[in-house]
Amino acid sequence: MSNPWGREGMADVHIDAKNLHYTPLNQQIRKAVCEGATDIVIDNVLGQRFIADGLKGDSVKITLNGVPGGDLAMFMSGPTVIVNGNADHAPGNTMNQGKVVIRGSAGDATAHSMRGGRVYVRDNIGYRGGIHMKQYMDKRPILVVGGSARAFLGEYMAGGLLIVLGLNGHAPVSERGVGSGIHGGEIFVRGRVEDKNLGVGAKQLPATPEQMNVIRPVIEDFAQTFGIDPAPLLSAQYSRIAASSARPFASKYTPE
Repeated sequence: MSNPWGREGMADVHIDAKNLHYTPLNQQIRKAVCEGATDIVIDNVLGQRFIADGLKGDSVKITLNGVPGGDLAMFMSGPTVIVNGNADHAPGNTMNQGKVVIRGSAGDATAHSMRGGRVYVRDNIGYRGGIHMKQYMDKRPILVVGGSARAFLGEYMAGGLLIVLGLNGHAPVSERGVGSGIHGGEIFVRGRVEDKNLGVGAKQLPATPEQMNVIRPVIEDFAQTFGIDPAPLLSAQYSRIAASSARPFASKYTPE
């Protein structure tokens, strides 16, 4: 691992992850951050798990060339992680703060239990994206998907913002269980979700101009991140999916 220091004390660290087990890889990353590195590039990433988990530092940027394994940026608080490729399951799992940019697709449970920060996926995500997302006061997690999402999107959401744009030529979501058990937060899709695919406790209404004004800066930031023209996205019609009740499964319990 090389560690040449720049004029202003900023480190530029390169790590070759080829044939490297995830434990020593993550040890090298943590060591670099502890020594003051703010720009870390990792080549030949292939399935290594837990990258950037629990890392802190708003000025830290980690660029991954390849395909990281599961639980990327779990519990992360501050850094920016850029993936030049696809990502496995649960990137952004329980993330507190920071940004994850995936220049490809991501697996199941993307942004699982996310508590803050942003996850941008240029292409598609798997099942149960945004499950258990939550928020507290000004901590509001954001997941934006450029392509489409599979079934049970936003399941049991308790807070946060989830946007799916459908830029891959398909409907943003065309499978069942969208917002199943949602009791906080909101899901915006470009176009609308068929009513048969809405989950228990979810309701869908056209997005109002006021709601569009709130998500406009997020869409603009997403578009700028991936070099996409934001105009067609901002002029499109969106639907908002949110909780129809604070207790969507109240009828499933035995009355006292």
